[in-house]
Amino acid sequence: MVTTDESGSRARTRQAILQAAIEVLSHNQAASLGEIATAAQVGRTTLHRYFAERSDLLAAVAAEGATRLGEATARARLADGTGAEALLRLCAEYFDLGDLLSLVFAEPTLVNDPAWGTGVCDDDFYAMVARGHADGSIDPALPGTWLQSVLWSQLYAGWSYLTEHDVSRHEALGLVIRTLTGAVKPRTA
Repeated sequence: MVTTDESGSRARTRQAILQAAIEVLSHNQAASLGEIATAAQVGRTTLHRYFAERSDLLAAVAAEGATRLGEATARARLADGTGAEALLRLCAEYFDLGDLLSLVFAEPTLVNDPAWGTGVCDDDFYAMVARGHADGSIDPALPGTWLQSVLWSQLYAGWSYLTEHDVSRHEALGLVIRTLTGAVKPRTA
């Protein structure tokens, strides 16, 4: 019989391995399982007890990614406030997923995993943009598909800027938010 403490310990170890995989693979997709085990502060044998093959670990990373993205989307409360306010909240929530989303951009096969479904937040995102068009906070000439691309590109620019320059997370996110705010603002005549 597994005690609560043992199952809690197993869950923490599994989570440490997943987090290490996200961090290590986001910087080097070719990293070995040994490098991931070292980053997780576990032995390679322990890693293999949780994930027998690299493909098992990648499938778990994909599922974890979908979960974290869904949780971030929920925290952004896309149905609250103006469309532009919701977009900026979403941007801030996604910014904190930098390693994970950088890995997804570098390893697009992860989003082909069934855990990602057909789109983590597409319907809610498009409803938020439509609300922004209707409430006047988002330029109606900007379609949702374009704004989704703008969001992803600005997040990527922010993560890159953060790693390449000596700036704080707060400064980099501020630049992304400022740029996104200016990009979606309706044009005045």
